[in-house]
Amino acid sequence: MIYQHPLAYLLGLEGIALMRAWVGDFDQDFVHRRLAEIRRLLATEAIAGHDGVMVDRGDTLTGYRQWAATYDEPRNSLFDCDEPVMHQIIDALPPGDALDAACGTGRYAEYLAGRGHRVVGVDSSPDMLDRARTRVPSGEFLLGDLHQLPLPDSCVDLVVSGLALSHVPTLEPVMAEFARVLRPGGHLAISDAHHDIVFRGSNPHALGPNDEPGLVATYRHTPGDFLRAALPTGLQVRRCEEPRPLPVDTPPPPPPADLTVSDWHDWPWSLLDLIPEASRAAWAVPGAIIWHFQLTKPS
Repeated sequence: MIYQHPLAYLLGLEGIALMRAWVGDFDQDFVHRRLAEIRRLLATEAIAGHDGVMVDRGDTLTGYRQWAATYDEPRNSLFDCDEPVMHQIIDALPPGDALDAACGTGRYAEYLAGRGHRVVGVDSSPDMLDRARTRVPSGEFLLGDLHQLPLPDSCVDLVVSGLALSHVPTLEPVMAEFARVLRPGGHLAISDAHHDIVFRGSNPHALGPNDEPGLVATYRHTPGDFLRAALPTGLQVRRCEEPRPLPVDTPPPPPPADLTVSDWHDWPWSLLDLIPEASRAAWAVPGAIIWHFQLTKPS
């Protein structure tokens, strides 16, 4: 079980913001506002006296079954972060046989089909696959797992995987599968939730049968993790980007006059509004990491 306490989360964000000030990103007034805010949090019974919540470690199938109907609405903010770079990578490649690995509702399958690719999508969620089949009638969609793709060796020119690998504990077996199904000289384009936003609590919910708190297992993969998994398979780096969300030009709003804690189902996003300046400073990190690999041709 995971134990989550609102005060612990808020103090964690304040700490990250203060560490940024420590290395010179913010001035003395910012530090004093953080210290005053921490004292206020500690003195607020609704926060400091909260019992906290025990959260189960849910599974991916449950989480994405619950999320399938609303995954694309409202638009996930990470889509705006990863799509410009992913589209650039795809647009530079000729049409061919493409695999959308962990295709979800078919976001990239649809784009690939529109660019003239013959698309196969694989996902472990039947609910997501149903939506992908409706969205991309020309595609072929198969139930399967990233660790054992239901495809033969050397059968595609391009593998695309969007915002999925943070749910894989280790990258080595998945990268090996991507390399296996790629033809020599083929390309792999990956976007994934950046390890810094996973660290800050960007984890999909996977509720229990009676809406008990639960989170999809989500892992933090660093750039080194990707390289250690990819390079031994013959995948060579062609590009790596860590795009950030669009900057916000307006100053953060003041903290609310009344600090109240919402229901767990809105965490951590509702907690950010309690300390808006610290939250913006702590969350000023890349939203995604994007890789373009190419499988080495045999000599």
